[in-house]
Amino acid sequence: MLPRMPRTLIDPDPLHEAPGFSHIAIAEVGEGSRLVCLAGQVALDKEFKLIGGDDLRAQTVAAMNNVTTALEAAGASWDDVIRRTIYTKQPGDFTVIAEAIESVLGSGNQPPQTILGVTGLVMPELLIEIEVTALLKG
Repeated sequence: MLPRMPRTLIDPDPLHEAPGFSHIAIAEVGEGSRLVCLAGQVALDKEFKLIGGDDLRAQTVAAMNNVTTALEAAGASWDDVIRRTIYTKQPGDFTVIAEAIESVLGSGNQPPQTILGVTGLVMPELLIEIEVTALLKG
């Protein structure tokens, strides 16, 4: 049997309450490395109010900003991200999503990414959800 690896759960104060889940899990994966898994982040503010209305670009920027907040709370940055998964009700608008992401991060060194088209998210007005995994060395 493999040894059980400890994990730390974090819910950063700047993000909305996470009902029934944690925003961040950090697991020790050996040799001082830590795996950081973020729950999908959406365009909600701390008070659980929608940011960006029905504008995919504005919602994408808001979700990316929430991912950035969560990464920072975990002691990570976008340079540590090894995978990004995007769930969206508008997968055909991938150029809008890419432009919004670049407006937050710039255009260099983007991690591997998958965009999945979905029929709905947790709230009907949400258009996009972004989750990432990061690896911290040492």
